[in-house]
Amino acid sequence: MAKAPLGGSEVHAVTSVGAEIFLAEPRGFCAGVDRAIDIVEHALTKFGRPIYVRHEIVHNTYVVNDLKEKGAIFIEELADVPPGATLIFSAHGVSRAIQDEAERRGFRIFDATCPLVSKVHVELAKLHKEGYEFIMIGHKGHPEVEGTMGQLDSGIHLVEDVEDVVKVQPGQTELLAVVTQTTLSVDDAAEIVAAVKARFPQVREPKQQDICYATQNRQDAVKLMSPLVDVVIVVGSPTSSNSNRLRELADRLGTPAYMVDSATDLDPAWFEGAQKVGLTAGASAPDVLVQEVIARLRALGAVSVRTLDGIQETIKFPLPKGLKLDTL
Repeated sequence: MAKAPLGGSEVHAVTSVGAEIFLAEPRGFCAGVDRAIDIVEHALTKFGRPIYVRHEIVHNTYVVNDLKEKGAIFIEELADVPPGATLIFSAHGVSRAIQDEAERRGFRIFDATCPLVSKVHVELAKLHKEGYEFIMIGHKGHPEVEGTMGQLDSGIHLVEDVEDVVKVQPGQTELLAVVTQTTLSVDDAAEIVAAVKARFPQVREPKQQDICYATQNRQDAVKLMSPLVDVVIVVGSPTSSNSNRLRELADRLGTPAYMVDSATDLDPAWFEGAQKVGLTAGASAPDVLVQEVIARLRALGAVSVRTLDGIQETIKFPLPKGLKLDTL
């Protein structure tokens, strides 16, 4: 991640920040993140603290710390959850083994897995019954990848780049399908899918592209914004895959790009000579952080904010049964 240490002369920086901030549209929270956070907050309201969450509910430091203050306890091992407790699976999804263990332990379980990730899991199970093996495009160690690959005991092979496609050795190739991590770069995924199709011409692609609408929309917005600005700032935590992809995309398009967890990470030196600053946020970054970055940029000399035209997202996912509050 391109990130410089804090510093620089405030007096010099005031004259170096561009007069205009361009806001990408859409940016920030997606429907899956909104739903996941709502699930934790509704569970806290309905059942009281503490509520246990397996892994960070979404990959954002501010969101996780805010929920901790409200009574959420984030764990990785189910052994750390006391008997009879309420447990929530994160938006990234979990493996079948984790689901089965949680049920055996008798927890009250709510699944905050993004419905678009769940869609991939359902398709995986359906095709597996038909005898398919799978090539999964994603990042090793990412919880979504672990959760998706963990839906099966065997027959799913991870590739992270084009080079991995050459090395992958499925048990058979007549029934072979591709699935992808939902938060990948659209362009990177397309390149890897092309390599898979070149090696395995009969491979089955998803009925709908696995990369989620929110990831696609935010990347398209960065593609539109990057040529218009001198530098791009992405609000997002280092662990956020989709936020990292936004920074990489802007950088690839030739615009210097930096990712910040909060306004305090901004370095005035990044804006020397810049007249226009592009600003976006990953799908797990709340708008309050965007507003704090805008305030910091104004303090450094920016004088106006312009929101670019873009897709207006209206999708909303329902909460699981048993979490609706009487007052809602």
